Amino acid sequence: MKLRADPSSFAPDATAGYAGLELLSTAVLVVNFEARVRWVNQSAEAMVDVSRRILQGQLARGLFNDPTPIDRLMDDAMSGQFETRRQSMLLRRPLREPLPVHVVATALHIDDTPLALELLPIEQQLKVNREERQLDMSEANRRLMRSLAHEIKNPLGGIRGAAQLLETELRTREEREYTGVIIAEADRLQGLVDRVLASHRAPRVVAELNIHEVCERVRSVILAEYPSGLLIERDYDASVPEFRGDREQLIQALLNVVRNAAQALRGRIAAGDACVQLRTRVAQQVTMLRRPSKLALDLRVIDNGPGIPEELKERVFDPLVSGREGGSGLGLSLAQEFIHQNGGTIDFESVPGRTDFRILLPLR
Repeated sequence: MKLRADPSSFAPDATAGYAGLELLSTAVLVVNFEARVRWVNQSAEAMVDVSRRILQGQLARGLFNDPTPIDRLMDDAMSGQFETRRQSMLLRRPLREPLPVHVVATALHIDDTPLALELLPIEQQLKVNREERQLDMSEANRRLMRSLAHEIKNPLGGIRGAAQLLETELRTREEREYTGVIIAEADRLQGLVDRVLASHRAPRVVAELNIHEVCERVRSVILAEYPSGLLIERDYDASVPEFRGDREQLIQALLNVVRNAAQALRGRIAAGDACVQLRTRVAQQVTMLRRPSKLALDLRVIDNGPGIPEELKERVFDPLVSGREGGSGLGLSLAQEFIHQNGGTIDFESVPGRTDFRILLPLR
C-alpha cells in the first residue's frame, strides 16, 4: 500500500479528541492510516525519552527494533481482522538501551486513526518489587548504621583523648607522628559517625519550594568545586509547580547525587568533555513508596561517565558501599534516605557512557 502525505493529520486541533488519554499512567500512541504516529500522551514521551513534537509524524515501525509486527498489526487493523492483540517487543530509545515492552494493540475502527498502541514496560513490575525491597532494606540499614554509630561514638572519643595525653609525654617528632595518625583517623571516623547520625537528629522543615532553585544551588556548588572541564547542562520544565518539601534535605540529596556523578567523571573532566545534565519534567499517575500520586516531579541527573560497575548496581544505595577509592559510601545512601523522607523515590539506569539517576517526588 502506498502511503499518502497529509500534513494536516498532525495539526494540533486534529488531536484534541485524545486529551483524555493523558490521564493514563501507561504510554499510548495513536497511529494514523499512513502508519505514522498521530498522537502520544506524556507517559509515552517519558518512556521513549523523545518530545511529542518529534514523535508525532514518525513512522510507528521506526520506534521498534523489529518493525515487522507493527506492519502486520497495521494491515490487520485496517482490514478489521482483530479487536485487541498483545505482543512483546523492543522499544528503541535514543542513547539508551532498547526497552522490553508489552504492546497492547487496539483496533479503533476509525479510518484516519485505525490503531492505538499501549506500551507496558515488562520491567515495571520488577521495578515495583525492587523499590519495595529497597525501601525495606534502607530502613533496616538505617537502624543498623545508627546503632553502630552510637556504639562507636563514645569509645572513639576515649581513643582520641588517650592519644592526645600520650602525645604530651612523647619527646621526639617521630614518636608524635604515630599519635598524630591516631588522632587524625579518630577525627575522620568521628566525621563519618556524625554524618550517619545527622539525618536522624536534624529536625525537618517542610515548606513550599521551587525545585529549580534547588538545582541552581547545587549547580553553583559543584561548579565551584570543578571550575573547569565540567559542563552542567540545564533542561528545566518551567511548568513544574512549587511543592512542599524539606529544602535543605533535597539540596543535600541532589548535591550528593551530582557530586557522585562529578567524581565518576574525573577522567573526562581532565579531558575537558565531562557533562552532567539536570532535567526536570512533570510525570502523571505515579506510585511512590506504595502511595499513588496524580502528579510527580521527575528530576534526572544524567552524566556521560563510565557507568556503574555491574557488581555495584544492586548495592549502590547501601551504606559504606563505594566504587571510588577513599569514598565513604554514604553519599547515595543519605540521598536515598532524604528523598524517602520527602515521599519520593530514587533509581537509576547505567551503561558505559551514560548514567541516569531518576528522582521522583510527589507534587500532589
